[in-house]
Amino acid sequence: MSVRYSFGGDDHIFVEIEEQMSLDAFFKSLSITNSVRESQIGGVTEICPANASYQIKFNPDIIKPRDLLLELKKLEQDAESSKQQLKTRVVDVPVLYNDPWTHETLMRFRERHQDPSGTDLDYAARINGFDSIGSFIEAHAESPWFVTMVGFVAGLPFMYQMVDRDRQIEVPKYLRPRTDTPKLTVGYGGCFSCIYSVRGAGGYQMFGITPMPIYDPDQRISYLREFMVFFHPGDIVKFRPIDRETYDEYLNQVESNAYEPKIKDFDFSLDDFYSDRDQYNRNIGEALNGD
Repeated sequence: MSVRYSFGGDDHIFVEIEEQMSLDAFFKSLSITNSVRESQIGGVTEICPANASYQIKFNPDIIKPRDLLLELKKLEQDAESSKQQLKTRVVDVPVLYNDPWTHETLMRFRERHQDPSGTDLDYAARINGFDSIGSFIEAHAESPWFVTMVGFVAGLPFMYQMVDRDRQIEVPKYLRPRTDTPKLTVGYGGCFSCIYSVRGAGGYQMFGITPMPIYDPDQRISYLREFMVFFHPGDIVKFRPIDRETYDEYLNQVESNAYEPKIKDFDFSLDDFYSDRDQYNRNIGEALNGD
């Protein structure tokens, strides 16, 4: 990996781990930013990990840009030699695929889509070689996903599929962005899945919707009272297809503040994952569903 450093004005350093997304690049970015946080380098004010890069904001009156650059390069060397392990959590995310709300929205914006004659799911299934929408949904929900970045809009997670590259789902964004996307839409663009944390404009393909809130600026939802954003980089997501009846049941729980996400702690090893990805993914599912 050839790491590239660049300065943004006199108070930011942007670090590109790799031009293309990979789990190795993500792990290196996460390892370095975790080390920056743990090292408590004087003058660092913000740490922003991303898919295959990260950015640091700092106070140049406390630490000189070149001095911070040297610190980051030392942490880069440590990340190269460290084991690729991560204490994280696995999160169950229920999804009503092919729901009526995203369907109504996508039909309003067909002139902005690559295939105006079908739906987003039709298009995604066809260009990825699936013979039906059902088999495509199964593939989307079967494998776990790493949350590699949270942002763009507050609380929105970008998620990278944990399978061999030749098995990854890839779907381009709309030709022109929509002016509307329902809140909590499960979307897809490029090689990334996401969950729209708020209603608004968007260009990702729309596959379904989850009843599970992931962002609450008022912090009234029980599991978001300590922090308004649910996801953080390093989380592992397992999508779970649900029917309309279950969706409505969960929505009632959310409205009565009784809904609690299913979460399990997990020690992830990148080396073990690479040794047998399919079996390791099954282990993740078993950890989530076990007692």
